[in-house]
Amino acid sequence: MAQAEQFDAIILGAGGAGLMCAGVAGQRGRRVLVLDHNDEPGRKILISGGGRCNFTNLGTAPDRYLSANPHFAVSALSRYTAHDFLALVEAHGIAWHEKTLGQLFCDGSARQIVAMLLDECAKGEVTLRLSAAIGSVNHGDGRFRVAADGSVAEAPRLVIATGGPSIPKLGATGFAYELAKRFGLKLVEPRPALVPLTLGGDEALFRSLSGVAAPVEARCDDASFREAALFTHRGLSGPAILQVSSYWRHGQAVAVDFLPGLGPDWLVGAKRERPRARLRTLLGERLPERLSETLAERLGVAAELGNTPDKALAEAGRRLADWRFRPSGTEGFAKAEVTVGGIATDGLSSKTMEARRVPGLYAIGEAVDVTGWLGGYNFQWAWASGWAAGQAL
Repeated sequence: MAQAEQFDAIILGAGGAGLMCAGVAGQRGRRVLVLDHNDEPGRKILISGGGRCNFTNLGTAPDRYLSANPHFAVSALSRYTAHDFLALVEAHGIAWHEKTLGQLFCDGSARQIVAMLLDECAKGEVTLRLSAAIGSVNHGDGRFRVAADGSVAEAPRLVIATGGPSIPKLGATGFAYELAKRFGLKLVEPRPALVPLTLGGDEALFRSLSGVAAPVEARCDDASFREAALFTHRGLSGPAILQVSSYWRHGQAVAVDFLPGLGPDWLVGAKRERPRARLRTLLGERLPERLSETLAERLGVAAELGNTPDKALAEAGRRLADWRFRPSGTEGFAKAEVTVGGIATDGLSSKTMEARRVPGLYAIGEAVDVTGWLGGYNFQWAWASGWAAGQAL
């Protein structure tokens, strides 16, 4: 058997959480090895935010995360905040700007964030090995033994930071879950999140609107988001839809208010002021023309408002404020930005991310059952959970 290299900690995964954890632990004097099967680190970081990386959100709070235990994320998020990460970004001279809803982006390139994390790892003399196919992971006598590409490494601490199965073209796999099960950790069923929804049956008619976007309020399972929705050749997308997709389950309806801010009786009022106007005309003043025509047609209100009964106008107003789509499914992990579910938090310490029943084993980032909203929240969880584990290694 090959002689094992000795480290204080081995981190599996060179994504945001893994690199953050490595840099923190390395700078605390730990000998850290990071292994990743990809040929470059931080691949999800590189494609995020259109290549500019939406690296955190100033509105970060635990209630903006989904988890079977909504309180689990409180500790890490409160001890390493969005402002803490922003201070690191500024210390590295990376220019940034704020977009809507507290979202922070690099002025330049997402590569600056990866370079920053690698620089932090270099300060901690972290050993990084890429294109490293992990062959086996064993545990005994209080030590973890990892074989990868003919070499063997050993350490008393092992960190699972390999993410979830979303965006497999970037090398994402379910490896974290396989490893967790091997060590007796429970899983919350993983499913695609921040993902476009598909429409079938009668609703497939809306696919003809592919490329049309409009500001709406989308609702599902007591969650609501007022942002843009986009019709696609397969169904629905855009920020508002991606947000509610994390809450959606098969069989549920997604409600869309096409005119948020207008009461359901606005058409009755419009009839008094503009009796000769038609519904498609009024909708066209607020929504894209193709969408206005489709909605008016589906509502069956073609006559001038003055010739349409108040009851019909009130019903049309109610439907426009609460239009029910019943998605046939999602576009799956291939198009999902993140994963809901994963390694169950009830088996982990919320302070250190260590497995309660397997001393020395940690899980961080997307591998864990903590999933944020769209807009930099998932990166902040990566930084915060990575920092918490790095402080404990």
